[in-house]
Amino acid sequence: MKKIAILAVSLFLVTTLCFGNALAEENLFIYSWTDYTSPEMLKKFEKETGIKVTLDTFDTNESLLAKLKAGGGGYDIVVPSHNFIPIFVDEGLLMEINAPELKGYENIMSKYKSPPWDPGNKYSIPWQTGTTSFSINTDVYKGDIDTYKIMFDPPPELQGKIAMFGSADEVIGMALIYLGFDQCNQSSDEMKKVMDLLMAQKPYVKVYNSDGILERLLSGDVALHMNWNGYALRVRNENPAIKYAYPKEGVMSWMDNLAVPKDAQNKENAIKFLEFMMQPENAGIQSNFARYANGIEGSAEFMDDELKAAPEINVPSNVNLIFSLACPEKSIKLYDKVWTKLKQ
Repeated sequence: MKKIAILAVSLFLVTTLCFGNALAEENLFIYSWTDYTSPEMLKKFEKETGIKVTLDTFDTNESLLAKLKAGGGGYDIVVPSHNFIPIFVDEGLLMEINAPELKGYENIMSKYKSPPWDPGNKYSIPWQTGTTSFSINTDVYKGDIDTYKIMFDPPPELQGKIAMFGSADEVIGMALIYLGFDQCNQSSDEMKKVMDLLMAQKPYVKVYNSDGILERLLSGDVALHMNWNGYALRVRNENPAIKYAYPKEGVMSWMDNLAVPKDAQNKENAIKFLEFMMQPENAGIQSNFARYANGIEGSAEFMDDELKAAPEINVPSNVNLIFSLACPEKSIKLYDKVWTKLKQ
């Protein structure tokens, strides 16, 4: 009986260990931007693969970088913006995926194959692309909205009703555009002018936060909010008076990307997700939810007609788009200095 009992216990332990490993292999942990990932798309992935997805969210690239540098949190897929990809690579935080070898790579639009931030798509594939500007309630402010002047030197009706992102690179990048200075600025004199501009604006800013944009605008808590074009479309659908601005000084453009952390525990499942997202139908489902364009050829066939025609998605031909890249260390230190002083 003792031998039988021992054998039974042994079989139980072996079975438990094997079954536990099998379960571990059928999970995928994603770390993405807040309110950005389509539940419908994730359910479709789970149904087709049998892999259970767990989604956590962040609100800035800096938060994502800090999380991975601190140990990662056990994520298999992360969503860094284009200008942070080189930083993540330099820090040794990403796994090589060699995207050209993956199923579906042929569907990536040619302009996003081997982009400047990731030559050869060695570490990433495109996810969603758009612009960064601001949304404004035209019931509150009835003047010209297509200038950063109303954000940085606001008229009385907007004072105290402005919300800025909680992200240094986006806020400072916008200030640089307004002042006519280069991105990735390394001039101490020019960055002093950026600091002066932001400090003068600060009394009129209600919050620095990249979360809760829709809620703040729709509730009337703020009347002008730094915003991404996809969020702007979603806000306008709820309140047509809230418009997305295309400032004459220029508009930041960006591409968010899918990448796999170096210490991902479910690497095979992560690769399956990348291949899944390079299929036009799945990219279209994601765009329909987030309200952004994507980098996959043929996905427009699966996108809502409203999305194809929306002014927030279709940038006017006269708008100067500024696609920033990763900044050198000197710029980053100057940005940090400005941001630290601003947030004190």
